[in-house]
Amino acid sequence: MHTLSQLQAGELTGASRLKLSCDLTEFPLEILSLAATLEILDLTGNRLTHLPEEFAQLTNLKIAFFSENDFTEFPAVLAKCPQLEMIGFKACKIRHIAEDAIPVNTRWLILTNNQIAELPASIGQCARMQKLMLAGNRLTRLPEEMAACQNLELLRISANEITQLPEWLFSLPRLSWLAISGNPSNQHDHQMEELEEVAWQELVLEDVLGEGASGVISRAHWQNPKAHDAPAHVAVKVFKGEVTSDGLPQDEMRACMAAGSHPNLVQVLGKITQHPALKQGLVLELIPAGYRNLGGSPSFASCTRDVYPAGTVFTLQETLSIAGGIASAAAHLHARGIMHGDLYAHNTLVDASGHPLFGDFGAATLYDKTDAQKATALEKIEVRAFGCLLEDLLDHLAPEDAHHACVAELWQLKQICMHPAPTHRPDFASIVEQIEKMQ
Repeated sequence: MHTLSQLQAGELTGASRLKLSCDLTEFPLEILSLAATLEILDLTGNRLTHLPEEFAQLTNLKIAFFSENDFTEFPAVLAKCPQLEMIGFKACKIRHIAEDAIPVNTRWLILTNNQIAELPASIGQCARMQKLMLAGNRLTRLPEEMAACQNLELLRISANEITQLPEWLFSLPRLSWLAISGNPSNQHDHQMEELEEVAWQELVLEDVLGEGASGVISRAHWQNPKAHDAPAHVAVKVFKGEVTSDGLPQDEMRACMAAGSHPNLVQVLGKITQHPALKQGLVLELIPAGYRNLGGSPSFASCTRDVYPAGTVFTLQETLSIAGGIASAAAHLHARGIMHGDLYAHNTLVDASGHPLFGDFGAATLYDKTDAQKATALEKIEVRAFGCLLEDLLDHLAPEDAHHACVAELWQLKQICMHPAPTHRPDFASIVEQIEKMQ
């Protein structure tokens, strides 16, 4: 974090990154003195309502974050920044986006949790758009012009007011990660698992294991597990109750409850009652020691693709085990009318033997299995996400295994899973069958 006084004193000359959060109500024009070098600007957590026309002088700017400010309109001056490709306005008060306001080179646009009722038709000119985050707005439709965004890979439109999904959405050649829960177009009754109710008083929370956008996960001691035929040591997820970049926490909770049991899914043991702050929560199995994240979340540069530490190597046996387990879990979910929406290595835990555990239902969508056409279309979108994961595994395959007979088959499977025509992709049941034959 930098300070305004540092900027005004000229101490930041030559900086490529600048982060200021100091209750700003006006854009500091001193930032323009960094125009020759500034590539990343983060003004999150201020009280800005507009940007001056002089902002266009930041010709080298690539990434700009303005989340948690008071903008009511998307600043049209951003379209004059030729290098700008990643823009964030999460949790502002934006109601309007003018035509041609979104820079045409945008790859990653975050507009989560605003008040946007309509997208401009000009968004269709953003041919490089890969990642578009629109959860928690007031959209009733997507403009037809968006069909031209052929590079779109990740789309979050949960918690809006969309009444019908457009046909072109299901034919986008690269769309892989989609979240659509919490819209009128997706409301229907869904079969839920009957979960044990666990009184908050029965749980003694210990250390925090992790915190995500939707909630906090803690290790806990369950004082009365025998009554539920469950382990004494568990994990507890308490939902924050706010709109996240993926959607609504209650939709995540419903998806967890509908998922049921599978050896490659983190097991849900019960739902919390009698929370003192009336928060919702789940009791989950405690993941055994020895499991680690398969990969890391996408970086600014990779945009939609996971990143892996230098030196990451998977044996063929691990690759088959991981790919087979995730495909099996996905087949199980889609058989129950659940699209995970975030099928990624960073949502997968794996142990030394290559056994995967798949979790994080924040972007999950419950859909109507009786609508066969829509059900098939949603599954084929997720199959491409699996193809990306399989490609990652194969890209990190141990050199000594590279010439094994089934490696060529795996590359062919990856290719067909990522086919630009979604209808040409296999379903998860046939993917599981193919991998089982290789094993």
